[in-house]
Amino acid sequence: MVGRARLFLTDRGDDGSMNVWSMTPDGTDAQQHTTHAGWDAQGADLDGGRIVYQLGADLRVYDIATDTGRVVPIPLVSDFDATRENWVKQPMNYVTSAHISPDGDRVALTARGRVFVTPAKKGRRAQVARREGARYRSAMFMPEGDEVVFLSDETGELELWTAPSDGIGTPEQLSADGDVFRYEVTPSPDGKWIAYRDKNYVAWLFDVEAKTRTEIARNQNDGIGDLRWAPDSRWLAYVMTADNSYPQIHVYAVEDATSTAVTSDRVDSYSPTWSTDGKWLYFLSDRHFQSRVGSPWGPRQPEPYFDGTTKLYMVSLTGEDRSPFEEDDEVYLAEKKAEEEAETDEDAGDEDDSNDEDDEEDAQATASDDGVDTDEESPDAEDDADDADGEEDEDAVDPVVIALDGMNERVLEAPVKPGNYGGLSANEKHLFWLAWNPEARTQKLQALEIKNNDIEVKTVLDEMNGYELSRDGKKILARKGSAYHVFDAGTSAPDLDNTKVDLSGWTFSVDPREEWRLILTEAWRYHRDYFYDPGMHGVDWDAMLDKYMPLVDRVTHRSELNDVIAQMVSELSALHTYLWGGDRDTGDDSVSPARLGARLARDEAAGGYRVEHVYASDPNYPGRRSPLAKPGVKVAEGDVIEAVNGVAALSVPDISVPLRSQAGRQTLLTVRAAVGEEAEAEAETHRVVVKPISPWAERNLRYGEWEYRRRQLVDGKSNGDIGYVHLRAMGSGDIAQWAREYYPVFDRKGLIVDVRHNGGGNIDSWILSRLLRKAWMYWAGRVGRPTWGMQYAFRGHVVALVDGNTGSDGEAFAEGFQRLGIGKVIGTRTWGGEIWLSFNTQQVDNGLAAVPQWGVFGPEGEWMVEGHGVDPDIVVDNLPHATYNGADAQLDAAIAHLQNLIRTEPVPEVVIPPRPDKSHGDNRARP
Repeated sequence: MVGRARLFLTDRGDDGSMNVWSMTPDGTDAQQHTTHAGWDAQGADLDGGRIVYQLGADLRVYDIATDTGRVVPIPLVSDFDATRENWVKQPMNYVTSAHISPDGDRVALTARGRVFVTPAKKGRRAQVARREGARYRSAMFMPEGDEVVFLSDETGELELWTAPSDGIGTPEQLSADGDVFRYEVTPSPDGKWIAYRDKNYVAWLFDVEAKTRTEIARNQNDGIGDLRWAPDSRWLAYVMTADNSYPQIHVYAVEDATSTAVTSDRVDSYSPTWSTDGKWLYFLSDRHFQSRVGSPWGPRQPEPYFDGTTKLYMVSLTGEDRSPFEEDDEVYLAEKKAEEEAETDEDAGDEDDSNDEDDEEDAQATASDDGVDTDEESPDAEDDADDADGEEDEDAVDPVVIALDGMNERVLEAPVKPGNYGGLSANEKHLFWLAWNPEARTQKLQALEIKNNDIEVKTVLDEMNGYELSRDGKKILARKGSAYHVFDAGTSAPDLDNTKVDLSGWTFSVDPREEWRLILTEAWRYHRDYFYDPGMHGVDWDAMLDKYMPLVDRVTHRSELNDVIAQMVSELSALHTYLWGGDRDTGDDSVSPARLGARLARDEAAGGYRVEHVYASDPNYPGRRSPLAKPGVKVAEGDVIEAVNGVAALSVPDISVPLRSQAGRQTLLTVRAAVGEEAEAEAETHRVVVKPISPWAERNLRYGEWEYRRRQLVDGKSNGDIGYVHLRAMGSGDIAQWAREYYPVFDRKGLIVDVRHNGGGNIDSWILSRLLRKAWMYWAGRVGRPTWGMQYAFRGHVVALVDGNTGSDGEAFAEGFQRLGIGKVIGTRTWGGEIWLSFNTQQVDNGLAAVPQWGVFGPEGEWMVEGHGVDPDIVVDNLPHATYNGADAQLDAAIAHLQNLIRTEPVPEVVIPPRPDKSHGDNRARP
């Protein structure tokens, strides 16, 4: 503020750019002072009648008195270390894909946008040639193994490319029709086709020779995936989400470009894999439903929980084949014996014929071996060609024959117990899959031998990260921890010491400036292809790339690049556009600070740090206590901490210095108890041992005290009639918080659900469903109070508290709370971010450019919340000074509102009606 003018930044001008404005204290006489068009003024600060702010990559200063502005020249003298070529010392941190060669002798690794081919054992590691500033993705071997195929953005779009797998030669561009992100590049076994899918939920078939593509399928639900080729390259299995959200397996016929559903849309089916003989299609499906929670009756209304829902299934493609897992029976054995005898008789006849032919060939060979040399073509050349053709025929794959009608009726169960499975694959003798433990969050590779006796599932590798079967089915590539292993594909556990892929000495250089251009382009492309509005809110998105790319030339650090990206994506005027990660200077000598769970003040006169306040916590959860509030720790408010681990507290600039790296460790404090004014002698010092906590844990402790005190205020002011639940966010931890805070008060007359400061998540629907439950009937036993169903339904009045820091899913909860008529929303307008996102847009240096991907609209056909927020039914603001002094006007308003409802619209008492009289007179009467 200058004089009576309030200065501020706003985009209320004609072109929507942020500029410096002023107005009088009563909100009138608004005046614009800067006129920057197309660029936003940011981070303004005022001093001495001048305002400094950022504009693009510049700092500018505006002089209020002279009404003039200028760029502030800031020359930097530095070697700009972050811009210099650097070497990636731990490439495994940047691996985004790993694929095994067809015969298992090599591995293609895609790391930080580069492609490397490394031997499974010993040998030369090759790098595929690459133009600086391009990112390669998802490199895998072509069927012959002499080339790798991958996606590259070298042309500005993600296109299909190939390159020699030995690193010698120039990559070749295959496709030239890219317009959106592509994924899951899958070559056919004969190398003639490449299947892939894209961000528009379309699956494509690319003809390698003709360099054209054909649409396989298009989906409007949740996309297409699990692309799996049949051995003969004439069929492709894929999974497409049905309209009811169930994944469904289809097969696509390359010859006539038709698709047929294999499985029903009444069950989840996925992860198809073909048997090597092309007679069976194995797949996984969620069809085993047995809840680990047997009933919704019990404390906190337990929810049914279906664990281990997945089973392994198989479908006969011809409809005529017997399951390889089917046990022998007398009819089958008799038929098998007859077939074997017939084959033996046929082979015997063929052997007699071949012996005659062999005799003739031997005679011809003897006659021609007379030592005469000739340059003419040998008379045996044609026979040699026939022999070669014969060898090709031996290698040829039998055509896969599918009886398309009634495939779902031919589905069989494989002899595998239900579990949590994924990633199914098969070779000639085994099935492989991943099994994960949801509680331990680990997964293991399991295998089953395809036979009909002594059937047993074996664990091949425990606690691993993923695997892939080689094309010939003989080798497995698996990642365990930070290492890759290649081993024989069977049921035996590998010797990890001898199967580890040697990646020692693997390093490569990075040109930061080239990579920064790539990262900016990636962020731009992610937003173009993932943003919920293909029209980009009307913004000329191509022009935005041209506008902001020149600023990259001025970037000297990754954090500055993030600032440029943030400015670019802000042009879309959408929230949930987060940026974080990437290359940062963390240093090798970083030290973790620690805290004591209290507010401390340096007191020179007292000789140490006085404990002003120990953060309080709910006594029902003692594990959350402050280190100074633990039983047996003799430290109270007013006491003075004189030393930490023998270091005098006043001998260092701050008490945090001797607490460094002490989080979770025993730490000795020298403490002198507080002395009252009337005390005759100075208190003696004593020593206590505590375990300090991290700054983040202390932040949670401080926040927890705020929650605990809110609850105490509500209990006290309402005389126990009103319950209080605060939700910090909408994640899994907040489900637990709801359970801790709601169920103890579900029978109160009123309830406050406080979502102020809520950081979002995705559980709004679950919380709302708890509040929508209504009591509609009651149980009464012979004695005691009645209970009701739906159990734990809240019968009283409910309000929700919101403020300007209520964001994302907290806002979805507040909007739903209003629309569903649960109660009134009290507070101030919320943040205004309601386009949902997913963290699936990783950048080349492991940074993240999160994109708003799913807009939210109401049944009336209007987009809601985004850019405005949720307007409360009752507006109450917490003024800064009063709030600092401990007041909470919003909470007081909620209590008063509920008390009024409880008084004027009381919840009816549940009265047990008289029990019925069914005596029919005197039942003791005798006939």
